[in-house]
Amino acid sequence: MTEPEHKFEQAMIALYQTAIDECNYRATRFLQMVLEHGGLATARTLLATNIPSEGFTRLWECRRLDLTLEAQILRPEFTELFTEEQKATAAQRLKEYGYQF
Repeated sequence: MTEPEHKFEQAMIALYQTAIDECNYRATRFLQMVLEHGGLATARTLLATNIPSEGFTRLWECRRLDLTLEAQILRPEFTELFTEEQKATAAQRLKEYGYQF
């Protein structure tokens, strides 16, 4: 695992804890995926679907789209880990739900 991949995975785990603390949302399945498959593989899997995940929807309801993996993908320190298509998908999904860049 490269240093950027490790940092991304740690960011995904931190998102889980922040979602509990600030939105009272336990994304248990998300955490399991990250721990089993790694943060990068989890992000790519969830991003490949045509519809937002349950977690995305719950964070939108909490008005915390900044805690979504889509928002993390677009952080400058992580963009090198994803293709242009993946970044475009993340940005489009966030835009559709009113995320302000």
